[in-house]
Amino acid sequence: MKEFLQGIEQKSRNAPSDVVVMKFGGTSVENAAAIRRVAQIVRSRLGSRPVVVVSALSKVTDRLLLMGKAAANGDLETAMQVLQELRQRHQEVALDLVHGADHERVQQSLTLDFEIVSELIRGIAAVGEFSPRTQDSLLGFGECLSSKIASAAFIENGLNVALVDAHDCIVTDTAHTQATPLWDQTNEHLARLLTPLLEAGQIPLLGGFIGATCDGIPTTLGRGGSDFSAAIVGAGLNAERIEIWTDVDGIMTSDPNVCPDALRIERMSFAEAAELAYFGAKVLHPATLLPAMRQNIPVYVLNSRNPDCEGTEIVAQCNGATRVKAITVKRGVAVVDVEAVRRMEPELLREICEMLGRHQCTFDLVSASWSSASLLVGSTLGLPAVAAELKGLASVRWENHKALVCLVGDKIRRPEIAGHVFKAISHVDARMIGQGASERNISFLVDESIADESVRVLHQLFFSSDVAARAASKALCQASEAWR
Repeated sequence: MKEFLQGIEQKSRNAPSDVVVMKFGGTSVENAAAIRRVAQIVRSRLGSRPVVVVSALSKVTDRLLLMGKAAANGDLETAMQVLQELRQRHQEVALDLVHGADHERVQQSLTLDFEIVSELIRGIAAVGEFSPRTQDSLLGFGECLSSKIASAAFIENGLNVALVDAHDCIVTDTAHTQATPLWDQTNEHLARLLTPLLEAGQIPLLGGFIGATCDGIPTTLGRGGSDFSAAIVGAGLNAERIEIWTDVDGIMTSDPNVCPDALRIERMSFAEAAELAYFGAKVLHPATLLPAMRQNIPVYVLNSRNPDCEGTEIVAQCNGATRVKAITVKRGVAVVDVEAVRRMEPELLREICEMLGRHQCTFDLVSASWSSASLLVGSTLGLPAVAAELKGLASVRWENHKALVCLVGDKIRRPEIAGHVFKAISHVDARMIGQGASERNISFLVDESIADESVRVLHQLFFSSDVAARAASKALCQASEAWR
């Protein structure tokens, strides 16, 4: 981390400051019509110096993952059928967007990529294994394919685009499927590869989500990592702003599928957005904000289907009255109850947490008493092994199908707000009530079956009138000079 921060500070002294990094998610590039819209949005930013980051076409990463798993399980027929579907889809999108000699060039490149994917799938089937390293190699093709099609389409639309291979820009460690950038090397590569293009008036375009080790072995930044890619590029180039283009008007006061009257939040702080991402909001990848926070680069969440909407601006500080900014839900969690044979000594609690980590049971909250502890985990697969290891020291039992409801807002950890919350849900069987390690969240655990009802009740409480809700979303926001 220290090297990352030092590298960014060194880069910021020389990097261009009028760069805007524009990331377009899978739904923003899902078909030919969507890619044409994206080209027009990029054209509208030519007053700055845009850098474009694109995800794979919508659902392509899921299909690639299905293909790899099918091949590893011996179902080569299904894998090859999915491959053919993906080949046809990409070829049709390219045919709609690019014509003449450029179309022939793009189709040849796509054909070569799909031949490589075909050989990779056959190799997976032959060994019967889909390792993390192989998964990174396979899943990265989604971004490579979409970036080739998008760049050719942009050029056909008169944009001076330069296609850049993200594998050459984002240098990572070897933690396949969840790689972490090596910041000094990444910043150096970004400066060497992208800055000359920007100075020549070109628009660099690269795929998100992907990187490579120092030895050139493909890696990925984890699902949703295209957001992270955009923030990495933005920080490395000392961008003026980072834009995350998706299919919603911005960050909402709640999930519109749960609360149809959910409202767009016009401005919020980095800290609030990070809390929302951590506690289940799907608009931003949780890692996106770290590079932007350090460089104090504002992040905008915008809608490629409604580009005139101002979206949500995320800045360093929002100075306003204490209020709930949004309500979110983290679903699919389980509560683990550990009852110690004697008492819950600090050493035992630490050992329990270490065991959960060893067995890939990540946990969110811990509540402890004299003889027991309750923890929230995202997966129960490793819990039988944890229970076996603790035999003689503690008994372990767990309940699935739980949901963590979380209210987020700067400085909401106030008695009056908590009082309103728990009065409104007094009829609900809520557990593990907490007000967070920060002053930005209040959370409680409920059965997954009543999570939506709880959210709607609270949303009605805090955003019941359009006037009040809009006032809540317009808290005075001002970016500070530096993130401390």
